[in-house]
Amino acid sequence: MKKITIAVLLALFCFLASFKSVKAQEFLCDVRVTAPTVEGTDRRVFEDLQRALYEFINNRKWTNVNFKMAERIEGTILITIKERVSSDEYKGSINLVLRRPIYKTAYNSNLLNYIDENFQFRYIEAQPLDFNSNSFTSNLTSVMAFYAYYFLGLEFDSFSLYGGDPFFQMAESIVNTAQSASETGWKAFDGNKNRYWLVENMTNPSYRPIRQFMYEYHRLGLDVMADKADEGRAKITQTLEYLQKIYKERPGLLWLQLVIDAKRDELINIYSKGSAQEKTRAVNILREIDPSNSTKYDALLRN
Repeated sequence: MKKITIAVLLALFCFLASFKSVKAQEFLCDVRVTAPTVEGTDRRVFEDLQRALYEFINNRKWTNVNFKMAERIEGTILITIKERVSSDEYKGSINLVLRRPIYKTAYNSNLLNYIDENFQFRYIEAQPLDFNSNSFTSNLTSVMAFYAYYFLGLEFDSFSLYGGDPFFQMAESIVNTAQSASETGWKAFDGNKNRYWLVENMTNPSYRPIRQFMYEYHRLGLDVMADKADEGRAKITQTLEYLQKIYKERPGLLWLQLVIDAKRDELINIYSKGSAQEKTRAVNILREIDPSNSTKYDALLRN
C-alpha cells in the first residue's frame, strides 16, 4: 500500500511539474465574425468560421518565444462580411485592435486600431485553415497570419527598441508571397492604405523615428507613470518630437496617422494633468501633426 501511495504521489508531482512548465500560446484575441447584411446564407458557416479563426490565431504557435499565461497578447479581430460573392466567396472588412498592458496599472493602451477594407476570401464550412509562410495558398489564412505577425511586431517594439524586427520581416514575407494573388490589399498600387504599406512603413529605415516613438512612449513613458507620473509624462513629451520629425518629412505617412488616431484621446488625458509649460509644448506639436483636431488640443490650454 505504501509503495502504491508513493507511486501515486510521484506521478502527481510529475504531472504538476509538467503543468507548471507549460507555456501559453502568444495570443488571447477575441475573434468575431458578423454578417448583418448578408441574406440567404446558413448562419452556421459564419459561426464555424469564427471558431476556426479563433483557434487559428490563439492556438497556433507563432514564435519560439515562451509566453506565460498572463503575458498573452490581447486584441480584437472583428470581421464584418458585407457581401456573398459566390457560394463560398465573401467580401468584407476587418477591424483590428491591439492592446498593451501598462506596468503597475489595470490600464491597456491601444497600439493599433485599424480597419482593413480589402478583405475577400473563400471559405467552406469545416474547411481546415492551412497556412504556409513560404507560399500563398489562401487569402483568408494569409491575411490572418499577416496580422498575427504584425501584432507581434508592434507588441515587441513597445517593449524593446526595434524588438519587432523579426515579426515585421515575417509579415513582409507574407506580402511578398501574395504579390501574385488576385485579391486586393497586397500591392503598392492597390492604394495608399493597405497591408503592403503597413509593413513598408515598419521596415523602411527612413521611418525608424516612428518605431523609436513606439518604444520610448510605452516603455519609458507610460510604464513609468504609475510610480513617477511627472518623469513619465516628460519622456512622452520628448517622444512627440519623433512624430514631428516624420510629419515634416512625410506628413501623409500611413503609420503616422494610425499612431495619432490610436493615441489622441490618451495624450489629451495625459496632459490634462500636466503643467502649463508641458501642455504648451505638447499642444504646439500636436496641433502641427494633427491639425484637424487642433480644437481638442487647444482645450487643454484652458484647463
